[in-house]
Amino acid sequence: MDQIVPLLWLILGVALIVAEIFTLGFVLFWFGIGAVLAGLAGYLGAGVGFQFLLFALVSVSLTLMSRTLFAKYLPGAGGEPLLTGAEALPGKIGTVTTPSRGALNEAAVKVYGTVWTAFPIDGEGDLAEGEKVEVVEVKGSSIYVRRVTNQLRSWRDD
Repeated sequence: MDQIVPLLWLILGVALIVAEIFTLGFVLFWFGIGAVLAGLAGYLGAGVGFQFLLFALVSVSLTLMSRTLFAKYLPGAGGEPLLTGAEALPGKIGTVTTPSRGALNEAAVKVYGTVWTAFPIDGEGDLAEGEKVEVVEVKGSSIYVRRVTNQLRSWRDD
């Protein structure tokens, strides 16, 4: 019976590591590593109690360390949500590709390779082609923009 326990630990460890492929939490991997180490300790002659203790300590400590590293070094993991898509547009700079037209001064603005229907915010006049604008707000599939006036001079302006 003592020889089968390390084998069961190794099977459990491999199963947990493989199961991690199908989950999103990145926790099963650490428990799989703990189970493999407990199995190796069993093959080296450690008792079942020590194997359980090693499994628990390794699994929990690796999980806690990975959470700390993820929270510290990955964007959006430290409490601030990671903004993507249209949520990330406010504050970004775009270029007017089609000048204003119509009663609402509708223009086309290219921001990060995507062309949006854009409207100047209140108090802004017509938008000219090639002008730089800042996205103020996103409403549905349209953006509201303001002219960027505090740009650095281009090297060609000298």
